Amino acid sequence: MAVVLATSLSYAAPSLGAEATDLPSQSKASSDQIEKLIDAIRANGALTDKDLLRRRADFETLMASTPDPTRVQIRRVDANGVDADLIWPARLHHPIGRRVILYLHGGGFYSGSLRTHRNIAASLAKAASCDVLLIDYRLAPDYRFPSQMDDAIAAYRWLLMSGYKAGNIAIAGESVGATLAIEVVLNQLRLHGALPAAVIAMSPVTDFAATGASMTTNAASDPFMGKDELTVIHNAFARDQSATDPGISPLYANFSGFPPLLIQVGSRETLLNDSMRLAEKVKQAGGDVSMEVWPGMIHQWQIFPFWLEDARKSGGRAAEFAVAHFADKPAQ
Repeated sequence: MAVVLATSLSYAAPSLGAEATDLPSQSKASSDQIEKLIDAIRANGALTDKDLLRRRADFETLMASTPDPTRVQIRRVDANGVDADLIWPARLHHPIGRRVILYLHGGGFYSGSLRTHRNIAASLAKAASCDVLLIDYRLAPDYRFPSQMDDAIAAYRWLLMSGYKAGNIAIAGESVGATLAIEVVLNQLRLHGALPAAVIAMSPVTDFAATGASMTTNAASDPFMGKDELTVIHNAFARDQSATDPGISPLYANFSGFPPLLIQVGSRETLLNDSMRLAEKVKQAGGDVSMEVWPGMIHQWQIFPFWLEDARKSGGRAAEFAVAHFADKPAQ
């Protein structure tokens, strides 16, 4: 298992049985960018309003103020009944239909859309020189579990039916989108179905029971995710499911046979320990897992590449991971 840790972290990481490679310590410019982002999100209200529909609208307003992606083509598609954008680099002779990342957005299962996550999807398409399918899965509280999972599985199967080989598909997502990405593959494992080449989990929610130590130790440093927010999400989309049900909390699942996995998490996140425990569990099941702990980063920093240099860098590393595992590598 490859483990990438920040040199400036003060937490005690569990033993992962692998030599760690250092990421650079956080720069002052990076720290300043993060603090400006936190101020903007707080002022917007996307994670502080009590009403979930109001939160959804606030998040749309925040992301509507961001620039549209450039140097990509976007086509609206029906992916087995799921609205989606197929995004690919606007390059001469780009081989559309060869390699693809299925991107599953975060937003607590109650917010997020094709517009809010178009930038990160486009960034991955350009960096990995591949297509990206960004889906608009159904949202809570209007639609509850397993609607979100059903839509993600339907989109994955649409890719297979559309001619993409499983070995040229990666599944990625951030926050609860990363949870979905993992759960889609666990479902394929249970059904003995075709597995993607790789999975990329950015700031994944892995344990709705909130048992990780960093839920307490990082509570003061993580402005937007914690026990209360996990309870809000759980109650909105899966109130009737146990918080330790492996169908919603992948930390409790069986990972035997899981494909190569990249986990990215910020050092400030309350989800830090959950990600570390997930990495250890995949490793113990014989899996190939790479772990990156990004210094000073908060939950979902990856979706802001237009404001954060570290979002651009972490997105580039995610793209490299996908490319490294595609059966057909893009031309250099």
